[in-house]
Amino acid sequence: MKSFKHLAMSAMVGSALLLGACGANGGAEGNGEQLSGTVKVDGSSTVAPIAEAINEEYAGVQPDVKVSIGVSGSGGGFEKFIAGETDLSNASRPIKDEEKTSLEEAGIDFTEFKVANDGLSVVVNKENDWVEEMTMEDLRKLWLEDGKTKKWSDINPEWPDEEVKFYSPGTDSGTYDFFHEEVLEEKDMVRQNIQLSEDDNVLVTGVTGDKNAIGFFGYAHYLANKDQLKVVKIDGVEPTNETVESGDYPLSRPLFVYAKNESMKNNEAAYDYMKYTLENAGEMAEAVGYVSLQEDQYKEALETLEGLKK
Repeated sequence: MKSFKHLAMSAMVGSALLLGACGANGGAEGNGEQLSGTVKVDGSSTVAPIAEAINEEYAGVQPDVKVSIGVSGSGGGFEKFIAGETDLSNASRPIKDEEKTSLEEAGIDFTEFKVANDGLSVVVNKENDWVEEMTMEDLRKLWLEDGKTKKWSDINPEWPDEEVKFYSPGTDSGTYDFFHEEVLEEKDMVRQNIQLSEDDNVLVTGVTGDKNAIGFFGYAHYLANKDQLKVVKIDGVEPTNETVESGDYPLSRPLFVYAKNESMKNNEAAYDYMKYTLENAGEMAEAVGYVSLQEDQYKEALETLEGLKK
């Protein structure tokens, strides 16, 4: 993620900072109180651009609070959350029942906060002049493992008789989980001609470097690289802010931050950072390419967070 943050996202983060300078607020800095301490965050690479943009600005108002943001995927983040290594866990999918059970066994109470919406984006190479849109059934047929090497002509006989190269987030990624559940209906993903990576930069590079490539990742990562990639309409709908917010885009999904209740109650820095996140997530999400929630949803989340302090 480092190269993505410093290269592809630099302009977006700059926009986020400008927005924040004009109107961001919240947390202890609102009353002039300066805090110190550490906040440990890990999880989804999809949520990371929002977290990093917020952290850039938060560091300016609370310079003595050290926030570390790891990017080991939603599943990897939950593993650290369960092990008690983190205060917050970013996720691009809801927590699984088995993860809830593990947290309960570890004696860790948590609260789920929705922070933005995303539209998982399916992309192909810019030189691909045959794919404009696919149905969910087309995607399923293309990505399902059937023991054969997949060719474009398997989906449409008018498409090239060329082998497809696949690029997918790794199995620790919530994006992988979402695709596995929503598109593949929890059946096995294709195993031939595929590269999996938790680093979205690797996926972008792979798709841009091969005319026969196809991949998928979060909407913000597509927007940051849209000059190099071609997005595929799904069931006739292109991912946009409007179609993601309305849910008309078939691969729309929520993004989450999971907070350890104990940290919210006993770690003032962690509570303040989470409060700041909820108060500014809408602006930051839009600035880095995602879709904000409705204002009342953030207000309700802040009330929930405040209740954890009592």
